[in-house]
Amino acid sequence: KVAPTYLKTIRQIRDNIHEFQSAILSRDVQIVRDFGHGRVELRQRYLPMKRVGICVPGGAAAYPSTLLMTAVPAQTAGVQEIAVVAPPTEFGSYNTDLLAACYELGVTEVYRAGGAQAAAAMAYGVEGLPQVDKIVGPGNLFVALAKRLVFGEVDIDSIAGPSEVIVLADESADPRFVASDLISQAEHSPGSAVLITWHEPLLKAVHAELDRQLGLLSRGDLARQSLEDYSALILADSAEQAAMTTDRLATEHLHISTADPEAMLKQVQNAGAIFLGHYTPVALGDYVAGPSHVLPTGGTARFANGLCANDFLKRSSIISYDKDALRHDADNVRLLADKEGLTAHRNSVDIRLQE
Repeated sequence: KVAPTYLKTIRQIRDNIHEFQSAILSRDVQIVRDFGHGRVELRQRYLPMKRVGICVPGGAAAYPSTLLMTAVPAQTAGVQEIAVVAPPTEFGSYNTDLLAACYELGVTEVYRAGGAQAAAAMAYGVEGLPQVDKIVGPGNLFVALAKRLVFGEVDIDSIAGPSEVIVLADESADPRFVASDLISQAEHSPGSAVLITWHEPLLKAVHAELDRQLGLLSRGDLARQSLEDYSALILADSAEQAAMTTDRLATEHLHISTADPEAMLKQVQNAGAIFLGHYTPVALGDYVAGPSHVLPTGGTARFANGLCANDFLKRSSIISYDKDALRHDADNVRLLADKEGLTAHRNSVDIRLQE
C-alpha cells in the first residue's frame, strides 16, 4: 500500500517539472524573405521522438526521483511511448513506490530488467520490448559502458559518472549548511564533494562540522569514505581564483553560498546546475525544483548540458523557394558549386531556370 502523502508529493513534483520544462520547450520558428517578385520561407520544425527508454537503478535503494526527472521532461516534449527498465529487486521493478510513481505519470511499460543487458534490449529491441529511439537515466559502470556502446544505434543522454558538487562559499556561509551539502553528495558513494573558499576560518569550521555530522547519519561511513577518496577543501587566494578553479573543474552541481551569489554567478561559466544562496541546498534540485537532475559529470559541463524536454525533440529545417526566389539566389549557388567542382549541384539550379 502506498501512502496518500507520497502520491500527493509525486503529483506536486510532476507539476513542478512540467511547468519548468514547458517554459523552456523549443517552439517552431519561421522567417520569410520577400524579394518583391520572389519569396523564400524558412522554418525550423520540432517533433517529439516516438519512443524513449529510461533506466532506473534499483540496487541499493529505490529512486522514484530518477523516473520523475526523466519521464516528465519526455512527456512534456510529447513523447508518446516510454519504456522503463529497472532490475528485478525490492528497490527496482518490484518496488511499490516506483510502480506507483509510474502509474501517476501514466507510464504503462515497466520491464523487470537491469544492467547492461537492459540497455542493449532497449537499443536493439527484443521480443516483448520494442526498440527505443533514445535511452536516458543513470546506472552503474556497466550501464554507462553499455550506453556508450549502443550510441549511434540509438541516442543517449550522457555517459554519467559519480555525483559531484562544488560549494563556493565566503565568510557569510554557515559551516553547518556547507558540510551538509558536501555530505549529501558524498553519500552517493562514490560521490565527489569539494569546498572552495577564500575565507580560511570557514574551511576549518567546515572540516570540524563534517566530522560531527558524519557521526549522526545512517550513511555516514559511506559518505566518509567518499570524502576521503574523492573530495577536497580548497583555500583560494581570492574570489576570482575560486571562480577560476570552479570553472576548470566544471562540476555537475555548483552551490554558490556567498553574500552576493548573483555577482559570483557572473564569474562562473561551467556547471551543470547552479544553486544560489544559503537556503538552496542541492537536494531541492535533486527532488522538487523543476530542472532535471540528470546532469553532466566528470568535467563535461564545459560542453554538455543537463537533460531537458528539448533533448526529446527532433528538429528539421524546412526550406521553400518559388521560381523567382530561385533566380535571385542562383548566381550564389553557381559560384560556390564551381569553386567546389560540383557541377551537378549547379545543373540542378540551371535546369530549373531554362526558358
